[in-house]
Amino acid sequence: MRFRVHIFFSFLLVIGICTVGLGLAQSTANEDALALKIIREQYEALNHRLDVLQKAIDDVQWHNEVNEVAFFSKARIYGPPGQREPNPTAQGAGNPVKFYAYVFIPKPFEAKSKYPLLVYNHGGVHSNFSTAGAHIICELVAQGYVVVAPDYRGSTGYGKVMYELIDYGGLEVEDAYASRNYMIENYDIIDKDRIGIIGWSHGGLITLLNIFNHPESYKVAFAGVPVSDLVARMGYKTEEYRNFYSADYHLGKTAYEDVNEYRRRSPAWNAEKLQTPLLIHTNTADEDVNVLEVEHLISALKAAKKQFEYEIFKDAPGGHAFDRIDTLYAKEIRVKIYRFLARHLNPSNPFNSAGDLYRVGHKPYFQE
Repeated sequence: MRFRVHIFFSFLLVIGICTVGLGLAQSTANEDALALKIIREQYEALNHRLDVLQKAIDDVQWHNEVNEVAFFSKARIYGPPGQREPNPTAQGAGNPVKFYAYVFIPKPFEAKSKYPLLVYNHGGVHSNFSTAGAHIICELVAQGYVVVAPDYRGSTGYGKVMYELIDYGGLEVEDAYASRNYMIENYDIIDKDRIGIIGWSHGGLITLLNIFNHPESYKVAFAGVPVSDLVARMGYKTEEYRNFYSADYHLGKTAYEDVNEYRRRSPAWNAEKLQTPLLIHTNTADEDVNVLEVEHLISALKAAKKQFEYEIFKDAPGGHAFDRIDTLYAKEIRVKIYRFLARHLNPSNPFNSAGDLYRVGHKPYFQE
């Protein structure tokens, strides 16, 4: 009997030790999970702060890049209210979303002249307008264009709040439209009958949806390697990429969960709305926007019996950036783009050859 009692109490002791051990293990696991969450949040916050710093440095660089050919300023303007309001009854709820837009005006400036305007939309799901495109800005203003380039909602370099305001293929499109309207309202040098819009990649998507949503507002458009079909895109991209779109602050659902929402935000599924003269470029060697997306857009426009121009470049060197790099071939392609725009916007100094682009890029060398 005494032996059985001993075993019984030994058994209880083992159970107690195991229970305490499991409790300690569970407590440790919870603490580890909390610590990991805090580390991730701090890492994310650090990334946003670094983006803000990088943007501030890049803004200084803009003056160095364009000073020879353009006056440069940065305007704080606004677009529609945010799509999601955490507390719709809170003070300030429903206010317009404020964002920045870059403005470039040609040098020398003629106050009595009227200038054509180009709205230039930067690419990237989360990116910003940077000096990586300074050479294109210089080429545009040298031809006599005023350029406005919005850092629409979702752009990096302005902190977490701006980052999470993204409305991909939605209100960011209206931010670009708001930058167009800002220029007309605030600069009497703009010829409101000579306004075009351009963009590459995601900027191409914003360009296309702008002319679909506001066809009367633009005389011409160029879309380079444009994101065109989000449904197809979700199929060939990685899980990590798809997670961008299904995040709570983003679309909030996968394409599987709401395919119609992805179609609504895709130019290829809105092709019947085209009324604006349009040029499309794509590249079979594009490592970002698979040519199948743009082919779908082209097929949809043809099926809708729309008039437009396009060119599919075969394995062009440079991949996604094939017509934005500094090679002679890329310059020759940009001349094609500029000629198309000039037909509709009639700038004062249109480019006719790659040599014209070269002279802009090396202006001090060619000055007498």
